[in-house]
Amino acid sequence: MILPIARTAYRNWFACVTLLGMASMAFGELPTLELTAGLYRIETEVAASDANRRVGLMHRERLATNRGMLFVFPEVSAHCMWMKNTLIPLSVAFLDEDGKVINIADMTPHSLDSHCAGRPARFALEMNQGWFSGKGIGPGSRIGGVAKAPRPQ
Repeated sequence: MILPIARTAYRNWFACVTLLGMASMAFGELPTLELTAGLYRIETEVAASDANRRVGLMHRERLATNRGMLFVFPEVSAHCMWMKNTLIPLSVAFLDEDGKVINIADMTPHSLDSHCAGRPARFALEMNQGWFSGKGIGPGSRIGGVAKAPRPQ
């Protein structure tokens, strides 16, 4: 026999677990994609929807080594990025449709400054600040695997 207090606690626990499960289904985890930059392997989360692109890496306290986020845009354009509510310093590489690096910009946490593609881009790849320069990756370098990215929504 379950006591009334225990029954209430169980109902509350069950309601919390159910809500958390529904929230994870609604928001879901972002898909991941393995990219390459020369000899380096990059494990990325992919932000292909407008909602995911708007949130990006906001509110995260850290980003593991060789991890990043690939933003997939619905059109080739001179896209811009900013760092509102982003806690960690990042570098962003803007890429053309073939994964060729157009330009790279270092971005400061919490900054509202815009960092834009030097010419129309299809993708943006955010990594820990200095990752690209530390690996000798710059304009003209190719990031492999972007062709496998989900279609933008």
